[in-house]
Amino acid sequence: MPLYQESRKYHKWFMLFVGFQLLTWSITGAYMVLMDIDYIHGDTLVINKQKNLAADQVMYSFKELLVTYPQASNIELGFMLKKVVYRFNLNKNKMLISAFNGQKLSPISQQLAVSIAKENYHDNSVNIEKVLLLTGDSPSELNRRHLPVWRVDFDDFSSPSFYISANSGQLVTKRHNYWRIFDWMFVFHVMDYIDGEADNKLLLLFTVLAFIGSIFGLVLTYYRLTPKHYSPKPNQVEKY
Repeated sequence: MPLYQESRKYHKWFMLFVGFQLLTWSITGAYMVLMDIDYIHGDTLVINKQKNLAADQVMYSFKELLVTYPQASNIELGFMLKKVVYRFNLNKNKMLISAFNGQKLSPISQQLAVSIAKENYHDNSVNIEKVLLLTGDSPSELNRRHLPVWRVDFDDFSSPSFYISANSGQLVTKRHNYWRIFDWMFVFHVMDYIDGEADNKLLLLFTVLAFIGSIFGLVLTYYRLTPKHYSPKPNQVEKY
């Protein structure tokens, strides 16, 4: 049975080479499937408060804003700590001003960032563990385009962190330990240890090798399940 013997030999070496990665794919894939994606994204950490904007809350008109900031773009009205504000882009930077008197509010202070984080957090009784202003270097869990930001760490289960934009006063992202584990799992799952992208040559190589090894395994299964093709001698111990 030359085909059977050759398949057995190549299957052994292929699976010896990719076996650890197959185990890694199984463990990381199971974690990513079993964990609730909304919890991983941190959506359950944020309390959603619906606020209605009334016309009489805006005392500083849109026209006045354009007179003061003629290069302003992407202008929008919103809330910050129950106060109405304008947010807009100016020379690729985010700006924040009061919709009551036009006062410039950005960059926001540490105290203001903590208040915004607490207002958005689902449990107001949780204490703040640490506050840090990030300007030049960002951790891997934060996109650099959000800089500068205030990182507000809560003393709560899974060590959640809220990132508050220093320019817009908005919650730009939220992280916690289960998200950080998920991020590591994704990196090992896609085998890109630099950029964390799924379209890399190493992943393609191991996928092809695992597929070829599986083909040899199917050939072995066929011979094992077909008596007329597979009939080892009695008391013969087959080496694998």
